[in-house]
Amino acid sequence: MEATLILENGKTFKGNAFGYLKESVGEVVFNTGMTGYQEVLTDPSYYGQIVTMTYPLVGNYGINLEDMESESSKVKGFIVREKSDKPNNFRCEMKLNGYLRQNKVIGLEGIDTRALTKILRNHGTMKGIITLRELSESQIKHKFDAFHNKNAVDNVTTKEVYEIEGNNKHIAILDFGIKKNIIRSFKKRNCKMTIFPADSKPEDILDKKPDAIFLSNGPGDPEDLPEVVENLKQLVDKKPILGICLGHQLLALCFGGNIKKLKYGHRGWNHPVKDLDTNKIYITSQNHGYYVDKLPEEMVKTHISLNDNTIEGMKHKKLPIYSVQFHPEACPGPKDMDYIFDQFVKMAR
Repeated sequence: MEATLILENGKTFKGNAFGYLKESVGEVVFNTGMTGYQEVLTDPSYYGQIVTMTYPLVGNYGINLEDMESESSKVKGFIVREKSDKPNNFRCEMKLNGYLRQNKVIGLEGIDTRALTKILRNHGTMKGIITLRELSESQIKHKFDAFHNKNAVDNVTTKEVYEIEGNNKHIAILDFGIKKNIIRSFKKRNCKMTIFPADSKPEDILDKKPDAIFLSNGPGDPEDLPEVVENLKQLVDKKPILGICLGHQLLALCFGGNIKKLKYGHRGWNHPVKDLDTNKIYITSQNHGYYVDKLPEEMVKTHISLNDNTIEGMKHKKLPIYSVQFHPEACPGPKDMDYIFDQFVKMAR
């Protein structure tokens, strides 16, 4: 079925719809990964976004139930140059088309994804509509005006506290849209975990007597979460803390730093980052649209992006607190930075 992508700047792309055939509105972004489309679809940090894959063939190894990063797909739409209808992999359990249909996500194929990516690179991320019908100018404007992603974290966080048993240190996790591989990373180190909703009160977290506190990744603008920032201010001098991605940005706000939006974001598994403590360079997995623009006075820079020199990590000058913008848990992507979890568990001791 023919479908059209309408961008906020008036550009349109015509292609063929697949998956769940229902109109969708979201923020159009692009991902540079050659693989990992399943993890992209199920990463809660993509909530509210229409994701364009720059690699031309997607779906060629199918979908399996083991590699999910959450219980369902979180994207608003999925754009590919060509989808594979004949996946070939011994782990394949279903096709991309069927998975999107099951999760009520519209797909669009057959457009020039290179041209779309160039527009996003040059003009920045923008809202978009994938539609199956002709829309008037007033209808398009109304749909763009009505869309926002301010409640993204509320829609992906856990609704109740739950525990995962382990014999190592007890980690309290604030879930802003946590990826399953972060849970797996702590489980691999035999940590006990208590996972809390994003808006949990500091006293409820401390009542569980954790050894350390972890702030997860998640979608949206950190400045839409002022209550969370206020809660963090009551925790930062109580326990060792590690933040990843959105957790990193929230820590920066907590200590008086400043956040800005990137023109088109960092999304992919090929981002070079320099560790300023060791002077080593690592390839990292990233997925964010915002960054720490102004480092808090109480923090020192620990990592920088070699693509645009943005801050990729920081640590407190006195307290056992540090954070990174990239995803050390990977999945997809390289696991060069997996040692971040070892450092944190060691710090919790």
